[in-house]
Amino acid sequence: MSSTHQFAAIVSVGDELVLGQTLDTNARWLAQRLTDAGLVTLEHVTVPDDLDAQVQAFARLAASADVIVCSGGLGPTSDDLTRQVLARAMGDALVEDPIALAQVEAFYTARGRTISAMNRVQAMRPASGSTIPNHNGTAPGLQGLIRTPAGVAGPERRCDVFCLPGPPREMFPMFEQHVLPRFRLTAGRTVRTRVLHTFGLAESDLAQRLGTLMDRDALLKGQPMVGTTASGGVVSVRLRYEGSATPEHASSLLDDCERQVRDGAGVYLFGTGNDTLASVVLSLLRQASQNLGTVESCTGGLLSASLTDIPGSSACFGGGLITYSNALKTQLVGVPEQQLGPGGPGAVSSETARAMAVGGLRTLGTDHAIAITGIAGPDGAMPNKPVGLVWIARASTTSRSNTGNPDVDCRPFMMTGDRASVREWAAKTALAMLWQHLAGVPAMKLLRQV
Repeated sequence: MSSTHQFAAIVSVGDELVLGQTLDTNARWLAQRLTDAGLVTLEHVTVPDDLDAQVQAFARLAASADVIVCSGGLGPTSDDLTRQVLARAMGDALVEDPIALAQVEAFYTARGRTISAMNRVQAMRPASGSTIPNHNGTAPGLQGLIRTPAGVAGPERRCDVFCLPGPPREMFPMFEQHVLPRFRLTAGRTVRTRVLHTFGLAESDLAQRLGTLMDRDALLKGQPMVGTTASGGVVSVRLRYEGSATPEHASSLLDDCERQVRDGAGVYLFGTGNDTLASVVLSLLRQASQNLGTVESCTGGLLSASLTDIPGSSACFGGGLITYSNALKTQLVGVPEQQLGPGGPGAVSSETARAMAVGGLRTLGTDHAIAITGIAGPDGAMPNKPVGLVWIARASTTSRSNTGNPDVDCRPFMMTGDRASVREWAAKTALAMLWQHLAGVPAMKLLRQV
């Protein structure tokens, strides 16, 4: 095996990933854990369920990486080829592993079933490789070594390969328990990372605020490197130190860098690490012993779903109403009919958004209510109301028994992109408005607010 592990590559296997039918969240998780462990990820590769394509990917990556971590393709069916791929890349034959077979048999026995001939395939491994226990499924993982012969590119290379099942509930614990401890890191080399999240600023505006912190030569100067990535309106700031400093000194350098990032991002910074707008809002509600209700039109429950995706949300999320039609806007939250009819401001207006939010407080009996009404498209545009126009209102009261005079914040936004983008941005922007209120930060203008 190679003396130390410094560079890694990630391989994600599956036609569904290549075709975009399934989102590859495994690669993102693995990249973060590899970085945290002190390895530099050189490349992410997604390959189809094709033997030759996978073998070629393994061979190419093994020529430059010290470690390959692969997820997927370890099931019992004919399109699960990772065992054969690893064996061929190693120049090895597949053999049945008795320990792995006993584990697979025990999995089925515990469920009152008998292992089939198809499932016995999952106990196969390259002859010179080994298996990785899987306590949450039927597919053991695999470990092997790919040797790249010496040539014009340099001396012989040896790359350790770890193959894990695709389901996260199986892969995550296997990586933590059986792969992470097998990494051999370069002595005296430290890698530390942090991530901070902002919402309401364009990525370019945030970069301008951070200024020289985003110097691409920072690592060469012994300082943390700062970069930004944008996804669904959230702009994340990633800090990474990589060098010879002690872990304590590296953490101190990151502390100082984080303070500067916070100063630059200001009131637009809402969380760190695994925080989301929904999780931060729920945390603030929980701390204040308050709860929230939602009244949604164009987002059709997307806002509520983002909240209920968070475990424990029932402690502070009271419920939601989908008032998609004008009739339900009137029946459920009391929007006046004349307001929605001819001559009125209409469903997509400040008046209606406010009435929805205030009506939500009353109907749901919560401390806060968020209302969203807009035109997600691609149809539905009206004079002076183009596709993408969204009104969002937040109503809050100090007493659930008295909702007669709530505090209301109502703002118009001009969202861009397709229907899905408009709806996603609207839901996140609504959460950002409530976050500003709960966190006690100034109600600064948010991106796309008009």
